[in-house]
Amino acid sequence: MNNNQRLEVFQQVLYSKKENQVYAVLDGASIPNLQQLFIEHKVDNICLYRGELEPDLAEMAPYLAHLPPESSFTRLLLQKGWGTHLGIFAISNGDLRTLRMHFRKFLMVLDPDGKPLYFRYYDPRVLRIYLPTCNTDELQTVFGPVEAYILEGETPNKLLRFTYGADGLGKHEIALP
Repeated sequence: MNNNQRLEVFQQVLYSKKENQVYAVLDGASIPNLQQLFIEHKVDNICLYRGELEPDLAEMAPYLAHLPPESSFTRLLLQKGWGTHLGIFAISNGDLRTLRMHFRKFLMVLDPDGKPLYFRYYDPRVLRIYLPTCNTDELQTVFGPVEAYILEGETPNKLLRFTYGADGLGKHEIALP
């Protein structure tokens, strides 16, 4: 399967419903010059951290980005970034502001002693392990306005699609040769 065929598979999975939008929660620590890429590719994005950030923190912060199907940035992420743990994809009919408020809720968690910790759920290695451990209430909270999460499997030749509905958590694995 060449890059174009692989890109077609991604497009089919991500953009199967025209009324939904595709977003990515991207890890600034994993993508060098992410803010510059946003500017170059004219990407509608917003930092998940609140307020004015020091430049070093802004470089490492997680960002929410809208990914239209024909965007050069979308193609770049899927062709060059897949398999590098750069973030997760979310399919939703919500807007950027709604999704930002939703994803901000999960940035901090408490450890067993009540100490706040950063929760890097936007790393696909974390989310693919975390979601199957969630109970019904947790799944309702994590999904909220999100119809599906799309992320890397344990190897780059696997795409995982997580959904939540009446039957609980759905996990679909799609092979990417």
